[in-house]
Amino acid sequence: MTFYKHSGPKSYLTSTMTDRFDCYYCRDNLHGKKYVKKDEKHVCTKCFDKLCANTCAECRRPIGADSKELHHKNRYWHEDCFRCAKCYKPLASEPFSARDDGKIMCGKCGSREDGNRCQGCYKVVMPGAQNVEYKNKVWHEECFTCFECKQPIRTQSFLTKGDDIYCAPCHDKKFAKKCFHCKQPITSGGISYQDQPWHSECFVCSTCRKPLAQTRFTSHENHVYCVDCYKTDVAKKCHGCKNPITGFGHGTNVVNYEGYSWHEYCFNCKKCSLSLANKRFVISGDHIYCPDCAKKL
Repeated sequence: MTFYKHSGPKSYLTSTMTDRFDCYYCRDNLHGKKYVKKDEKHVCTKCFDKLCANTCAECRRPIGADSKELHHKNRYWHEDCFRCAKCYKPLASEPFSARDDGKIMCGKCGSREDGNRCQGCYKVVMPGAQNVEYKNKVWHEECFTCFECKQPIRTQSFLTKGDDIYCAPCHDKKFAKKCFHCKQPITSGGISYQDQPWHSECFVCSTCRKPLAQTRFTSHENHVYCVDCYKTDVAKKCHGCKNPITGFGHGTNVVNYEGYSWHEYCFNCKKCSLSLANKRFVISGDHIYCPDCAKKL
């Protein structure tokens, strides 16, 4: 709302003549009488009141030469008529607002009539009051509160969900994904593994705590390991070559038999080196043989 300040009381010039001087309209001698000078014409007070006086916008009566006059945007008032249309407070020396319908109101009533209403309490936000504006809506500062904890947002950052407003901690607690490891909200970034979200700092090797983002890793019984720790501490050892069976690179297939494991490429006849994967074999001591070589033993 735009507020205007009136120009203050104004009265036309009056004087007492000592020489012969006539009224512009009635030609009466103005010697020794009060007169008004308007538009370079000298007019007696009687003719001024009858022919020249402005009409008060409030009471519709002429504003005589002896009355104090206020004006605003080509409209005129008696000083006593220049009052708030709502509470009737005199506005001769007060701020006021001029409405489109022609009414003059004091600042308080004008704000109540036309001012923005708080989206929290639906009361008018008075000019100069602490307020928050967001998406063409306005709140009293104390009414701009988190939907969850009901505390005023004030200078904190906030997020929205639909039409509801949340402080950052409540939004994260209510809507952010929870880390699979620490169960705390993931507010930015993060890693997804097996459809589970993780903090980047939580996605580390279970043994050496080395970060695993953008590196090779594997999992075992709901734990993740870097390649080195998996080979050393977790992976089974091949009964043939005695090296870890990691599932990485060459020879990812594994043969298991009676508690022992072999790389597929290590599961060969001890004597003729025939690959025995998916074939009949004979175990003698710590070695495996094809049926033909086993007969020769």
